[in-house]
Amino acid sequence: MDKQMNRDYVIIRTSVIGIIANVLLAAFKAVIGTATHSIAIVMDAVNNLSDALSSIITIVGTKLAGKAPDKDHPLGHGRYEDLTAMVIAVIVLYAGVTALQESVKKILNPETPSYTNVSLLIIAAAVLVKLLLGRYVKSVGVKVNSDSLVASGSDALFDSIISISTLVAAGLYIGFDISLESYLGAIISVVIIKAGIDMLRETISKILGERADSKLSTEIKAAIAEIDGINGAYDLLLHNYGPNTIIGEIHIEVPDTYTAAKIDELTRQIQEKVYTKYGVAIATVGVYSMNTTDDKALQIKSDITRFVMSEEYVLQMHGFYINEEKALMVFDIVVDFMAPDRYAVRDQILKKIAEKYPEYQVQITLDLDVSD
Repeated sequence: MDKQMNRDYVIIRTSVIGIIANVLLAAFKAVIGTATHSIAIVMDAVNNLSDALSSIITIVGTKLAGKAPDKDHPLGHGRYEDLTAMVIAVIVLYAGVTALQESVKKILNPETPSYTNVSLLIIAAAVLVKLLLGRYVKSVGVKVNSDSLVASGSDALFDSIISISTLVAAGLYIGFDISLESYLGAIISVVIIKAGIDMLRETISKILGERADSKLSTEIKAAIAEIDGINGAYDLLLHNYGPNTIIGEIHIEVPDTYTAAKIDELTRQIQEKVYTKYGVAIATVGVYSMNTTDDKALQIKSDITRFVMSEEYVLQMHGFYINEEKALMVFDIVVDFMAPDRYAVRDQILKKIAEKYPEYQVQITLDLDVSD
């Protein structure tokens, strides 16, 4: 069994366990809630059903994401997991809105709850089951890098807290004859709605394309820069096509004396090292040429680097090269997204260079701050 098949098996097995546990809990809570006229318990049962449905969708998403690459989707179908997470978020959101509507109805037309020792014991048992289930599902999700499982596990842990609050409400009614059922149901509904909105926001953010993980990007750049003959690694861009499919682009700075054969050798070293160590496939390696034999160019580079990096909002400068035959100076800068006008920052730098080095034509590429 290969790594991907084993991962899918673990996700599906864990989801099935979640489905069974949540369906049983929902059935118990629905019976108890109806018998005791407790809207909070009934709403908690609805939440358990939504959790079970989420697990079913996770299984479907895992199956679809595990499909082999084809002509239309050469990088595989891994992003189905993100779409699955979006569907789950919508279901959770819908469940929360529906629960809130029912709670408001009960607030306007209240019913007197009636608890029994058996019902309270079952709720307490449900709390314990949710705690154990949540910890198990979340730990497995972290282990196999499944956002869906991590979210399900976190949701289960949070559900246990909600169930504990239901027990507290029951205690208040039994001990002090204070009925907070409908209001507690409304609070639970709002919590569910918020969880759905947060899940939806996170999923949309991933689909849009998020900034690369800081630790991963920093380590990849450092690993590439360690290769003999490479002066620096910049502009790392990572495209996520699923948990186990990350495609990367990188620029490297090398001496201007290197041949195409040497650069080809370095490119292959980069691809092998990064994939072996981090599981990231570097598809594109761009090249910055670095002046090594022109002392004047080196002095100008030092001078310009000093004042460019002193400019507000400039995070990085790289790829500096002077072509004396064409009187051409080129380099890239990375400007903070916090800058009111990133192009104005570049234009200001161009103006200062033109004043100090009028003999050169200057080209500055404005790079995006895509990774640390």
